[in-house]
Amino acid sequence: MGFDDKIKNTAEDLGGKAKEAAGKVTGNERLEAEGQADQVKADVKQAGEKAKDAFK
Repeated sequence: MGFDDKIKNTAEDLGGKAKEAAGKVTGNERLEAEGQADQVKADVKQAGEKAKDAFK
């Protein structure tokens, strides 16, 4: 996994957590759902990168 990819995935995960928290605080279900989706997307990307590394 490239270092840049790790940083991007971590940033996306943290951004998703922030969106989810903001959505919970404000009662905005859409924002909360977007945050959760961003976290899932980051997790999938990280898993894909780890799989690539395993085959190297």
